[in-house]
Amino acid sequence: MKFDMEAREKRQAILELAQLMWEHGYVEDLQGLVDATMAREAEYSTGIGMGVGIPHAKSPLVKQPVVAFGKSSKGIEFDSFDGEPVYLVFLIAVPEKSDKEHLNILSMLSRALMHEEVREALMGASTPEEVVNAFQINDD
Repeated sequence: MKFDMEAREKRQAILELAQLMWEHGYVEDLQGLVDATMAREAEYSTGIGMGVGIPHAKSPLVKQPVVAFGKSSKGIEFDSFDGEPVYLVFLIAVPEKSDKEHLNILSMLSRALMHEEVREALMGASTPEEVVNAFQINDD
């Protein structure tokens, strides 16, 4: 998790979060993951609006499914559907053959982030525990 991202544009944001994955041993090749994620972004932007970006990639360079979270107080240009900057970024990386995990993670994040209360709690979070608690706000 990165609570004060320095990135101001999409590629930098993806690199910052991919770096966390690489440092913790989830990814074999940092630049390869960034390139795979940017190739996916070229198909269509994962800036879903409401200040949220969920870039994701499937790659043989990823050892196991992982999600990295980052937030920005300044905003990141992300080519979002609503044209607004992104403040919350979730980078999802899964091994090449992980269709089910990939879709489950994406679905869970998307559902939770539709709730304004969850997004507000994430913007106010400064610890991993607060991030986890934010996702329990509207947990059924």
